[in-house]
Amino acid sequence: MRKFVLAAAAAGAALTLAACSETADSAGETADAMAADTEANMEAAGEAMDSGMEATGEAMEDGAAAVEGAAEGAAVEAEAAMEGESEAEAAAE
Repeated sequence: MRKFVLAAAAAGAALTLAACSETADSAGETADAMAADTEANMEAAGEAMDSGMEATGEAMEDGAAAVEGAAEGAAVEAEAAMEGESEAEAAAE
């Protein structure tokens, strides 16, 4: 009877170890998958930030060109008004 109880206990311990080993492997695989997902998300966020910065830079350049054009136009209009000439004559100077 003692041998039977001892064998059952050994078998239970072996099953417990096997179950824990599978759980550890599964947990390790899950952690690896989570790390890969996190890395992919970080890379995507970095690319999105780069694209956003490029778009912002282009918009700033376009805005600066528009302001420069408007300022030149206003200067020509002011000069024409002050000197009593047409805008075309003021722009030619």
